Amino acid sequence: MASYSSGRNGRRPRGGSRRRSDNNRPRHQSAPSRAPAEKSFWQKIAAFFTGGDKPAPRPVQPARSNGSEPPRTPRKPESVEVTTPRLYVGNLSFDASESDLFELFNGVGAVQNAEVVTYKHNQRSKGFAFVQMQTVDEAKRAVAELHDKEFLGRKLVVSGAKSSEHHSAA
Repeated sequence: MASYSSGRNGRRPRGGSRRRSDNNRPRHQSAPSRAPAEKSFWQKIAAFFTGGDKPAPRPVQPARSNGSEPPRTPRKPESVEVTTPRLYVGNLSFDASESDLFELFNGVGAVQNAEVVTYKHNQRSKGFAFVQMQTVDEAKRAVAELHDKEFLGRKLVVSGAKSSEHHSAA
């Protein structure tokens, strides 16, 4: 004799959740605690004016350390002696362009090239650049005149570039 079935064959419905509903929860488990009821519009207005929604201020914690290390101090930029016409320009404003640098350094001596270093994915400045002067003497003069000079709201760091071995012409 054939028995009647609902057509589901005991399986859960398609696209259904694997999570059990409250009806199928074993009796020994308690219902999950509910969040407090949401405030009414007027309760929110009153809380805004009385400061009732402000969380308690969090205590200021010292910088993370193992307890044995003193807090970190900001590092001073390394001063590199000028031995080549290639200069490093740091603490550069993110708004500075290569033409701005070209004009600034051209006031000191002849500039061959000015290159602002940017991120590849969005072409935004990384905050430093390299400037190639015509001679080493002009590069030394540029460091003497432009180091710690304010440019577009920031004090520039101008020094000799560490090396040109990693620089590619691409």
